[in-house]
Amino acid sequence: MSTLKFFRNIMIGIFILAALSGAGLYAYLQLPKFGALPEGKRLERIRLSPNFRDGEFKNLDPIPPRRGNVVQGWTRMMLTKKDRPRPDFPVPSVKTDMKALDREAPLAIWLGHASYFFQSGGKRFLIDPVFNTHASPFPFVNRAFDGTMAYTSEDMPEIDYLLITHDHWDHLDYPTVMALEDKVGAIVVPLGVGAHLERWEINEGKIHELDWGDSVRIDEETVLYALPALHYSSRLLARNQTLWAAYALISPERKLYMGGDSGYGSHLKAAGEAFDGFDVAFLDSGQYNEGWRWIHKMPEDVFLAAADLKAKAIFPVHMGKFSQAYHSWDDPFLRLVKASVKAGEEQPYALIMPIPGEIVPLDEPRTYISGWWNRKLLSPVQNP
Repeated sequence: MSTLKFFRNIMIGIFILAALSGAGLYAYLQLPKFGALPEGKRLERIRLSPNFRDGEFKNLDPIPPRRGNVVQGWTRMMLTKKDRPRPDFPVPSVKTDMKALDREAPLAIWLGHASYFFQSGGKRFLIDPVFNTHASPFPFVNRAFDGTMAYTSEDMPEIDYLLITHDHWDHLDYPTVMALEDKVGAIVVPLGVGAHLERWEINEGKIHELDWGDSVRIDEETVLYALPALHYSSRLLARNQTLWAAYALISPERKLYMGGDSGYGSHLKAAGEAFDGFDVAFLDSGQYNEGWRWIHKMPEDVFLAAADLKAKAIFPVHMGKFSQAYHSWDDPFLRLVKASVKAGEEQPYALIMPIPGEIVPLDEPRTYISGWWNRKLLSPVQNP
């Protein structure tokens, strides 16, 4: 065989391999878990939103443009060397029988990362559940810490309202949502996120799709509001085609703020003034760095946010299960505790940092710092 023919065959082989790889990737990206972009009447509604301008949703406070595209962002996250990205012991948990809970008891249970459950006014709410071994499009990326899979969709009781704050993979998980659908009475999502649920053939009658300022009436005296957050959205490559949101649950008994993912911004003070403070604020407190501080709060920012919200208690979330940023896995816990001492000198807060799965009463919440991140518990903690 001549040298020219040999190299020609090599190039043909490379071309065929590349074509097959491209076809395989294209087929993979058509899987339902990737969701869908808004179109039709949903897109028409989006274009009428005051928060949608120049072809995308915008934050109320301008933020610096992000460097690179989504693919480059994922590549940096996977390849950048991190300092102690995972604990060297299984994360402890309390295995609460959630189906046996008294529905009338006001309580909250942190389920790891940004997932949590609470009961208020006889209703049950589940926020951003991800009962998955990974929070990414690919099983080998962003894997959960050992010990953090104590809860599954099967462990959940009947849920009145499933709340999704935005469409990132660590907040909107396809297999989790599909496993929960029959247990959920209503699903509340930001504007545009309904396109993903429609692709997944979720019962359309369950979906409440909200713009900032929209609300859902829970009962005669209780209202759930969708509020601004300082963040962005993307399920695959297109950014900011769906909205991101915080939520406020307002009732005569208590006022709760669910912040979703958000940097520190003017929207916090506006919410605090609009509702004259909150009893408990669930605030994202992990997955940060200086380059991301506009879209995620640094631990010290959490207390600035609480002051603006006029919150009596802070319940930090968005940590302890996945390593997405470049800080060590326990940095959020250590810095939150340290910052709380200084913040408490100026204004007293109840800081709530339980073991995943522990029951936290919502009536008269008090400071509780379990300190589990400092203890090498080799087996799950059980309820007494």
